[in-house]
Amino acid sequence: MLSRTADNMFWLSRYIERAENLARILDVASRMATLPSAYAGSSNEWESAIATAACQDAFHSFYDKATRDNVVEFIVASPDNPSSIKSCIDIARSNARAVRTAMTGEMWEIINDAWHEMQKINLRKLDAARLPRFLTFVKEASLRFDGAAYRTMLRTDHYWFQRLGTFVERADNTARLLDVKYHVLLPETEAIGGGLDYFQWSSILRAVSAQTSFHWVYRESVKPWLVADFLILSRKQPRSLISTCIQINDVLDRLSETYGRRGTSQRLARQIYAILDGAEAEALFQGGLHEFLADFIARNNELGQAISQQYLQ
Repeated sequence: MLSRTADNMFWLSRYIERAENLARILDVASRMATLPSAYAGSSNEWESAIATAACQDAFHSFYDKATRDNVVEFIVASPDNPSSIKSCIDIARSNARAVRTAMTGEMWEIINDAWHEMQKINLRKLDAARLPRFLTFVKEASLRFDGAAYRTMLRTDHYWFQRLGTFVERADNTARLLDVKYHVLLPETEAIGGGLDYFQWSSILRAVSAQTSFHWVYRESVKPWLVADFLILSRKQPRSLISTCIQINDVLDRLSETYGRRGTSQRLARQIYAILDGAEAEALFQGGLHEFLADFIARNNELGQAISQQYLQ
């Protein structure tokens, strides 16, 4: 397969996954912002949304304060934000058009229909009633695309590059969500495990659609160390860091079989897995959860660069 085709498949999936993650971030921020201050605390949920989306510097170069309207506009459709939901869908469709023969008709129809539907929506006027419907539309489009790829694509290198982009992006998104909660969102005056802490850690579970499954696994109230264990180390949770790492290793192994050689990306992926496989949630908190997550994000970025150099250039 041409490296250009592999690159398009890889980034197509990354941008689709990123659009879904941004929608989830805004959904949680809007829910938390409506809570009474006794539950939501004094922290600015909209500022945390910008931090989680990793666009603080760009946002504050245009806005002085993170308000509901400013953040929604910037993350959804601002032309000044190259990683807005609109930009992600636009770029994903552009990549999809370039590789239409490498994907199935169902996959193209889903992303093309989502793009056309988005053109009909006034993204500048997403009030309290319209915003939830728009965010649901984005999440459902991503889930349908992911399902179509899983159900209809041949298990060739086209498919493996598509899956690889999904899992690399998902790992980054989950780590950033956890890091912002632990390092930014909770005010310094609040105790870990307090009432405010409970609602904010619960918001993370809602962001990844894992609140119900969390209680199935742990059968007790939400505690920070249990949420960290669930979203970092649980192999049962498909969005956890270790689950995405397992998937990345599996895909890279299949690509190495296809092309007859291993490289830097396989080595880095195994190193990340070894770190996660030997970790324990309690030790992560004692050693510094922020430091662990920052290291993971850096390693995941390095892995993405290695994949690009090994396969996509």
